[in-house]
Amino acid sequence: MILVISGTNRPGARTLAVARAVERVLREAGEPVQLLDLAHLPPELFAPSSYAAKPVNFEPFQRAVLGSHGILAVVPEYNGSYPGVLKYFIDMLRFPESLHDKPAAFVGVATGRWGALRAVEQLEMVFAYRHAHLYGRRVFLPAIGELLDGAGQLTDPELLDRLRVMVLGFAAFCRNLRATRD
Repeated sequence: MILVISGTNRPGARTLAVARAVERVLREAGEPVQLLDLAHLPPELFAPSSYAAKPVNFEPFQRAVLGSHGILAVVPEYNGSYPGVLKYFIDMLRFPESLHDKPAAFVGVATGRWGALRAVEQLEMVFAYRHAHLYGRRVFLPAIGELLDGAGQLTDPELLDRLRVMVLGFAAFCRNLRATRD
């Protein structure tokens, strides 16, 4: 199962629309997929006591990460980086096993013209530190407000095709890594 993470908890985020598009691509290809929306993180996770003992209702998030065969994060750019809630989520995951040897890929989303390039590169460093296997292809979606229609669907056929190629390539990358371990 590939875990698609919508990398923000911001209400009405366009990131979630892109994460749903990624999820659709995987479902249409018959790939097992689960969408994880950081907007659903339990509020008690943000209590300082969570560093010592995670709340019980964080366990489904932890299980989703541990049970996945790969993580594809859709990452918005906030102030030249990725959202703090995404970093906090990673910090709350068990170390080292949560991301160790886990295939990881990234899609950048931004209102600016670079499509969250800096955010993705910074997040890749965190995943590399946690010993994830980074997939070499990335997709950056600049000027995201212009790329989504009123229903939150991506409208640019070239970007949709690039996204499809990357997502399906990542699914094959995950399968190949699993095959070498089995």
